[in-house]
Amino acid sequence: MSNPNVPQSGDKTWMGHPRGLMTLFFTELWERFSYYGMRGILVLFLVDAMRGGFAMSTATAAAIYGLYTSMVYLVALPGGWIADNLTGQRNAIFTGGVIIACGHFSMAIPTVYTFYQGLILIIIGTGLLKPNVSAIVGGLYPEGGARRDAGFSVFYMGINIGALCGPLICGYLGENINWHYGFGAAGVGMVLGLIQYRLGYKYFHTVGVMVREDKEKRDRAVRKLALGVGFLLGVIAILAILRLSVLKFTIQGFARGLGYFVIVLAILYFSLVVFLGKLETAEKKRVAVIFFLFIGAALFWSGFEQAGSSMNLFAERLTDRVFLGWEMPASWLQSVNPIFIIVLAPVFGLLWVALASRSREPSIPVKFFYGLLLLGVGFLVMAWGSLYAAQGGPGVSPMWLVVTYFVHTLGELCLSPVGLSSVTKLAPKRLVSQMMGTWFMGAALGNLIAGLVAGQFETLPLPRLFLMVAVMAAGTGFLFLIFSRPIKKLIGSIV
Repeated sequence: MSNPNVPQSGDKTWMGHPRGLMTLFFTELWERFSYYGMRGILVLFLVDAMRGGFAMSTATAAAIYGLYTSMVYLVALPGGWIADNLTGQRNAIFTGGVIIACGHFSMAIPTVYTFYQGLILIIIGTGLLKPNVSAIVGGLYPEGGARRDAGFSVFYMGINIGALCGPLICGYLGENINWHYGFGAAGVGMVLGLIQYRLGYKYFHTVGVMVREDKEKRDRAVRKLALGVGFLLGVIAILAILRLSVLKFTIQGFARGLGYFVIVLAILYFSLVVFLGKLETAEKKRVAVIFFLFIGAALFWSGFEQAGSSMNLFAERLTDRVFLGWEMPASWLQSVNPIFIIVLAPVFGLLWVALASRSREPSIPVKFFYGLLLLGVGFLVMAWGSLYAAQGGPGVSPMWLVVTYFVHTLGELCLSPVGLSSVTKLAPKRLVSQMMGTWFMGAALGNLIAGLVAGQFETLPLPRLFLMVAVMAAGTGFLFLIFSRPIKKLIGSIV
């Protein structure tokens, strides 16, 4: 008997998928417009000393970039917990979007205080929105299978349309007119996303709506949340006291410390879920697989997210961007990867479905191997191109970056949408949002590492810097290939 509370095969579709995917497609499109638009000019603004930027050193700016982009993903874990226990995924998304918009508009005000206040608001809002959008996408496909993978590939295309347009608009305003106009334009995009999201509620049926439990269970969740917030504030207070009285505080040191904290937190969280989560044996094995995917994601994003830091600085300082007498904004090169995604995402979605119909689809760990290997190949291209770059010279062709982004895009499509889909399938049903939070926690760790590595932009020879990232990525990929069979056995028949 069919369930009237979830999308049915007879419902109206959009591109062959549930209509709710359309609403989530455009919600994520505008949220990513705001995120990537601001991200595209963040480091450039921080290092700028001529047009109202903060005139920071490259190391400090890259560390702030890494801290911000990592925290955006790190708070996805508590954001998923709040949705699972207090608000439901649908309400969490809308609340998070409102907070994100407020953050971007705060950054549009040209003061130091409102700038950092805006970063904090965006971090909090994205933690509520990001994991829960992906969780609802998974909920639209109760049957699972390759069709859900194809749905995530279409959803991923929406992400990248936003990522394409954001740097073009925010980058042009920020680099050519005023940095804060670029930050404000990002907020306008988020507001547009909120409007269409609210209008599309009807297409979700009851997917993403929290089932009302008894008052006692809800009160326990509120107490746990209050305890967690109190603990966090206590840690912040202790660190502030140590900073004032004992420790010599640096942004880079704090970023490294946060990286160690994320690693410990991930190990602790997965251990608690496996040993104290009251899971069945098969569920424990699948949670263990999610931990392996977490490691792969962290190392992939540590290289891929050089796009907004070291590769963005490479575009600004060492690339010839003059065409017909007009200099293209450096941030516009941030849109190259999304262009390739938009073109290739449907191709990869059809490819996985076609291979699955012939029982020849690569396993999850093999797809991760391809993704990490291609990431390494891309950085070999950057290492080669950087041999010709020289400070003060005319700059190298932007095609070095274009080719790198093309190879990275192939790797991203092998790993990222597949990872998103796999987590929704592998996670115990009552922990889907929290497990999505762990996926984004892997992205958080990767972004932190990316910021710290990019901080070496002015101290390490660039060929050595990019070669180091290439070896790390490819080496991790081969580990996934070597252990692909044991990981596949842990997964079982669910995928």
